[in-house]
Amino acid sequence: MRWKGRRESDNFEDRRGMSGKGLAVGGGIGAIVIALIVSFLGGDPQEVLQQLQNQAPQQQEQPIEISEEEKELTSFVRVVLASTEDIWSQLYKQNGEVYQKPSLVVYRDQTSTECGAGMTAMGPFYCPADQKLFIDLSFNDELKNRFGAPGEFAMAYVVAHEVGHHIQHLNGTMAKVQQMRGQLSEKEYNKLSVKLELQADFLAGVWAHHANEVEKLLEEGDIEAGLKAANAIGDDKLQMQAQGHIVPDAFTHGTSEQRVYWFKKGYSTGDLSQGDTFNNDR
Repeated sequence: MRWKGRRESDNFEDRRGMSGKGLAVGGGIGAIVIALIVSFLGGDPQEVLQQLQNQAPQQQEQPIEISEEEKELTSFVRVVLASTEDIWSQLYKQNGEVYQKPSLVVYRDQTSTECGAGMTAMGPFYCPADQKLFIDLSFNDELKNRFGAPGEFAMAYVVAHEVGHHIQHLNGTMAKVQQMRGQLSEKEYNKLSVKLELQADFLAGVWAHHANEVEKLLEEGDIEAGLKAANAIGDDKLQMQAQGHIVPDAFTHGTSEQRVYWFKKGYSTGDLSQGDTFNNDR
């Protein structure tokens, strides 16, 4: 990606020097294990973690060392966030609206959010209650080593996907889905969750389309890196890795094929009207 020397977003919060004092119910690792089990069964790990903690973990500053590689990665995600700010601001302006920019929080191990405790094991996530994206940058190593998705754009896709959830929060889609939680069976709610995630993939593709047209941000091989990331983190592949078999009714993010399809559709069209995943069988 052609990102060096470009604007870095100021909507950034560095919590890598903050250390949580721990979580209720036996501490962090027990909560992580419980949340991961629930996730594999189709539940919402963030909801579990929020229930497990009696209050948000208190945090205190600790000395921390940041490698040159991580410093560069920090600059990179801030440039990607800045690009999403510029692109979405333009798209909103075309409709006579003002884009409300989210913030990006970089942390290590665990941090407090308005949605409950955030943990590295949960991967990058978006909290609508405080309109922030949360990322432990060690996930970049996960992309390369565990998921086989190296390349800068793989991480850019992750950031753009979480920004996609912010768009869904702004337009009310996320709230509508969450309101259905108590009205549907777990199986039916999981289907809605999949549609929500696939739309965020589509929105990531829309950003990539316009970022390439307006900013000439992408280089040869970048989209392939994003597609590899989307393919690697489909529910079917993650379930097979975790438990050796696939349970479609427990899918919450979509299959690898679905995630690739919707990202590609967003990238190829750049047209927001093409992103109605809720009324599409793909």
